[in-house]
Amino acid sequence: MVDFAVVPERTALINVDMQNCFVHGSPIAAPDGLVILERINRLAAACRKAGILVIHASIVVRPDGSNLGVLAEFSPPVREGILNKGSESAALHNGLDVDRRDILLEKPRFGAFHGTDLELILRKRGIDTLIISGVATNVCCETTAREAAVRDFHVFFLSDGTATATMGDVSAVELQKATCATLGFLFAQVLTVDEMIAKVQGAARSAAARD
Repeated sequence: MVDFAVVPERTALINVDMQNCFVHGSPIAAPDGLVILERINRLAAACRKAGILVIHASIVVRPDGSNLGVLAEFSPPVREGILNKGSESAALHNGLDVDRRDILLEKPRFGAFHGTDLELILRKRGIDTLIISGVATNVCCETTAREAAVRDFHVFFLSDGTATATMGDVSAVELQKATCATLGFLFAQVLTVDEMIAKVQGAARSAAARD
């Protein structure tokens, strides 16, 4: 198993789609959305303290439907406006801690790299390592992790800092397990939130000792 290093100034946390419609109370929300929200806030606080950049990515589409494409064919809620830019349903959940130093990133599709300037932001800062959290584990979080890995970023993927919902006859638990197994095999180091926080804090202590 890989064991990536954390260098705070070269690392970023990407919170994927912690929006109202995915976190709680909508047809496309993850049942554990509120559970992972608290964990993500704890991790983000540890990251900021260590000097790690925090990015909040949100999937939003144009209210006039001009950039929906095939996405509308797969998802009636999206077609009906649940992800429209400016809507309450597409807004970041008010329980998510957002700091003035954080970056807000809008994306038109599942992955945080597609159709955005994320890679420019990261390369400009010399960032080569990403921590992925959010919703849904096997959709936007996994897509972002794969996009990052094929761009040669080191990726940490959080097994209990991501959440999904049952899809068809496959349970959320099964989807979570399968996604983490696949990513851990070829694309990412899979850790729990507590393990990630310990790694971040250890890296911060090492950096302080060198200074």
